[in-house]
Amino acid sequence: MPDLLIELFSEEIPARLQARAAEDLKKLMTDGLVEAGLTYSGAAAFATPRRLALAVEGLPGLSPDSREERKGPKVGAPEKAIEGFLRSTGLTRDQIEARDTGKGEVWFAVIEHKGRPAADIVAEVLDGVIRNFPWPKSMRWGAGDLRWVRPLHSILAILSDEQGAEVVPLTLDGLTAGDSTRGHRFMAPDPIRVTSFEDYAAKLRAAHVMLDPAERAEAIWHDATQKAFALGYEVVEDRALLAEVAGLVEWPVVLMGDIADDFVTLPPEVLQTSMREHQKFFSVRNPATKRIEKFITVANRETADNGATILAGNRKVLAARLSDARFFWDNDLRRIKAGGLEAMTGDLDNVTFHRELGSQADRIDRIARLARDIAPLVGADAAEAKLAATVAKADLASEMVYEFPELQGTMGRYYARAAGLSEAVAEACEAHYAPLGPSDAVPTSPVSIAVALADKLDLLTGFWVIDEKPTGSKDPFALRRAALGVIRIILAGRLRLRLDRFIDSQILKHEIMRARSGEVDDADIAALEQTLDEIADKGIFRASFTAVLGLLKKNGTPPATGEGTYLARIGKAVPDLSDDLLAFFHERLKVHLRAEGIRHDVIDACLNMPANDDLTLLVNRAEALAGVLATDDGANLIQGFKRANNILTQAEEADGVEYSYGADIKYAEDDSEKALFAALDAAEAKIAPAMKSEDFATAMTAMASLRAPIDAFFETVQINTDNAIVRRNRLNLLARIRDTCLSVADLTKIEG
Repeated sequence: MPDLLIELFSEEIPARLQARAAEDLKKLMTDGLVEAGLTYSGAAAFATPRRLALAVEGLPGLSPDSREERKGPKVGAPEKAIEGFLRSTGLTRDQIEARDTGKGEVWFAVIEHKGRPAADIVAEVLDGVIRNFPWPKSMRWGAGDLRWVRPLHSILAILSDEQGAEVVPLTLDGLTAGDSTRGHRFMAPDPIRVTSFEDYAAKLRAAHVMLDPAERAEAIWHDATQKAFALGYEVVEDRALLAEVAGLVEWPVVLMGDIADDFVTLPPEVLQTSMREHQKFFSVRNPATKRIEKFITVANRETADNGATILAGNRKVLAARLSDARFFWDNDLRRIKAGGLEAMTGDLDNVTFHRELGSQADRIDRIARLARDIAPLVGADAAEAKLAATVAKADLASEMVYEFPELQGTMGRYYARAAGLSEAVAEACEAHYAPLGPSDAVPTSPVSIAVALADKLDLLTGFWVIDEKPTGSKDPFALRRAALGVIRIILAGRLRLRLDRFIDSQILKHEIMRARSGEVDDADIAALEQTLDEIADKGIFRASFTAVLGLLKKNGTPPATGEGTYLARIGKAVPDLSDDLLAFFHERLKVHLRAEGIRHDVIDACLNMPANDDLTLLVNRAEALAGVLATDDGANLIQGFKRANNILTQAEEADGVEYSYGADIKYAEDDSEKALFAALDAAEAKIAPAMKSEDFATAMTAMASLRAPIDAFFETVQINTDNAIVRRNRLNLLARIRDTCLSVADLTKIEG
């Protein structure tokens, strides 16, 4: 059985496209071959800067013969219909047959397909793959119509077996497939003829080409770490850069150079970012000083002077890049020394955050006020949290972050230290952006937590106010990430926050800001601003906006609250938006907890309970419920509860009354009925104080203890007895079961 080797040789393919292109080539070719009737035993794809390669093992020499049966029109159908059927099958009238289908005779065609040579099929499939290859961007060159990511120079396509190699008969836009390739552009540029994949890989290596990108990456990392270790240094790990550099060279040669003394005092992150982004250099750190003192570059060739000329040129270019970074750093420090961080934050008045949400300065003001309110609840000093929030985004106005946006936050920490601010404030400048991803660490110090929560809550409430919520897969402002960040920070710190109050007060801040630019009475705006601090202290809960109006009146301002007024609109908007945003948090929480192994119905059962804006409380309840449901008593209790609830619901609908007036033990006739009264008394005595003290495990264990008496009750007692008084009493007893269980969690949401 022959093996297939394909190589598409071109000018340099961008490193970021190589891995995907290799996989696309593999999938498109193998799918096309299988569809054409050629199976295979294995396939592997490879990429270097100048080639995509594919090796397919175990192809048959011919595709199998096939037989296709096609149903046509009825016998006696119009002649044109029959002629059309014949044309579609390629057969003549005497080659089709009439069959009785039970509903009359119908013409059938049996089409025999003879197997085709593998070479012909490969040529046909490869032609289509090359012409329709899914490059993100492609180009045309010369006079032809073919498009490729870079000019395509040659096609190698051979089928090889024990008898030798056969070239696939393919000509495409002036390119004819052959059995030759070329090695390294400079070190072995002559043509190389190959007869199989093994021969191809061996001859390429001899011609200074490492075909496998994983091998190139491993070679680079091994040589780099060994060179650094030999001098007592360590290479700063950067897997993304390693993958990119492996896509830039066919024969990696690792070289290590020094960074001039003028630049090693720059923040390590500045050196690392500048070298990675502009030069594709790895940073080499001195473990003793924690400074970046050397760099690793990867050349694409060996040289007679062992890379000395390459290193000299790289040092010269690097010095120019780092001179810019030194200039930005020194300028920023001079500004801070002259005017503190306020010299930078003042510039943010002219930086728009969003056209409907004001400037960065407006945003900072909102975040600072919110961070001050959150601080006491997370163990932070309110004044320090407000200060940290005020300066946290100052680095956005720095020259360094303007040049390297990815350093926002990191530079804020350095600038806060340079301004003489506390370490807690400096840390908050960097950590308030976290977490940026599901595996990113969350802030842990109190001030950082306060600022991080305020930053994310302001972002979410702002975009909710202007109705720019995530839709489907679209989330241009990363609001899902922000909500998950709030959730992870709260849960990691076991923080006890009522999100409602902060959501509502922040929505109000956004509404006030928007009102300033509209036709709203200044007195109304002033009244809201005057009471905002008091609102933050007392909280506006979603039930109504009465609290706001009451505070306004108490402060001596008679607001206009009639239909259509500004305050009437705000009075409706705040609770509605708050409800919607809290529901968004709950959806994100459900996704997060499902990943932690908590069932969705368990989460729903706890979401329907009071104080569901306290996420730590909510999760404690869900974990306790999940634990109880994992026991036999807990799982079986659900069946008893659902049976009681179903019987009760049906009776209430049929009788038109609500059975919630209390069951009386004096009407109990059966011992199991009396035992259930006693069990409910005992359970309620434990559940009520346990719920009050938030001891959910105790409360749910007490609830699960009802399983046996409920089962016994249903086994021996008929609810709908002929005695109306006894029936009513038993239905009231079911209501007591329902109420007792629902006081712990909404068990109606539990499945099964």
